[in-house]
Amino acid sequence: MSVTINTKINGQSVSASADASTSLLEFLRDTLEMKGSKLSCNTGECGACTVIYNGKPINSCVTMAADAIGAEIVTIEGLADGDKLHPVQQAFIDTGAVQCGYCTPGYIMSVKALLDRTTKPTAADIEEAVSGNICRCTGYNKIVDAIHLAADRIARRA
Repeated sequence: MSVTINTKINGQSVSASADASTSLLEFLRDTLEMKGSKLSCNTGECGACTVIYNGKPINSCVTMAADAIGAEIVTIEGLADGDKLHPVQQAFIDTGAVQCGYCTPGYIMSVKALLDRTTKPTAADIEEAVSGNICRCTGYNKIVDAIHLAADRIARRA
């Protein structure tokens, strides 16, 4: 059975059909050709597929595409402003928090959601915000450094 998904993704209205059993991640990657969110565990454990759904980070691999009807979704593709990277994206590069890059989009989306809530996150805020993301390459120190750097840059812009 097919359903029509009418939603807003990265500020743009989207209408496309998908099978009722299609995950949001499959819808984004396969139907809309938005390849930034990654499929890794497919069980909602690793965070590589994180997108922002109505202001909150979610695992798109365990969310049904039909749940996106009427929602506002932000993906990694929606963060940069033309050639200018979002401060979180740039901070990940500047601190070397990007190694193989597979987990990076999910981390960036989790961190963006955190910094949308507060530009002065505590250590506990950071730990909670990225607790659903796994990185096998960097160790976590560079990621935490990137979060602090992004928070500082965003606070200075405000």
